[in-house]
Formats: sequence, C-alpha cells, structure tokens
Amino acid sequence: VQLQASGGGLVQAGGSLRLSCAASRRTFSNNAMGWFRQAPGKEREFVAAINWNGGSTDYADSVQGRVTISRDNTQNTVYLQMNSLKPEDTAVYYCAAHLYSSYSDYRNSNKYRYWAQGTQVTVSS
Repeated sequence: VQLQASGGGLVQAGGSLRLSCAASRRTFSNNAMGWFRQAPGKEREFVAAINWNGGSTDYADSVQGRVTISRDNTQNTVYLQMNSLKPEDTAVYYCAAHLYSSYSDYRNSNKYRYWAQGTQVTVSS
C-alpha cells in the first residue's frame, strides 16, 4: 500500500486545516488508519486513529475536541480535520495504515505497517 499525505500548510493560531491521506489500494478498507506527528526535536506522537469502517476512533488528549478523523473507503482516503489550531500543533504529520482493521490500542506506532511521507503543518502565533 502506498500512502500519500497532503493538506499541510501555514495557518494562524485558531485556524483550521484538513489533511488527507490517499491510499493506492482498494483493500484500504481492511486497515485501521492513524495519524501521527513529529515536531522538531521531539519524538513522533500519536494524534488520532480510526478503525476500518469509521465506527471507532481514538484521539490523543492534546487534540481531543479540536480534531476529527474520518475516512471514505470509496475514495480510499482518510482525513484529519483540525480546528482551533495552536502553535504547539506545529509538526510534520504522517498517516499510516494499521496492521489490522480494528485493534484495542491504536497508539502504538509499531502496529502500523505502511507510512506516508509527512506533510508539514505550521501554526503561527
């Protein structure tokens, strides 16, 4: 599976962005999907995840209430809608395909098999 992330950019604090992650394979719907981010000098961290049919989601505490993950299996695409952005949201954002369609813990990056290149999100104060 090849993943292509897009939608990053420069936005002022309080603004919004929608990231997209397009998968190359029809069997995309077999995989739970996740978003991670990595800020300069920091470790990669979990942001959000969604199971194969969108019936289950998980969010990091730091983005809960400001971020919504969704997917369109007909378009082989997963989205990350980010609102009320803060400077601390600045990072490179990565989407990834999980090993399984549903799982008990989406926050472990080792359980993701395929990764997209990152898309830069910069939030100015």
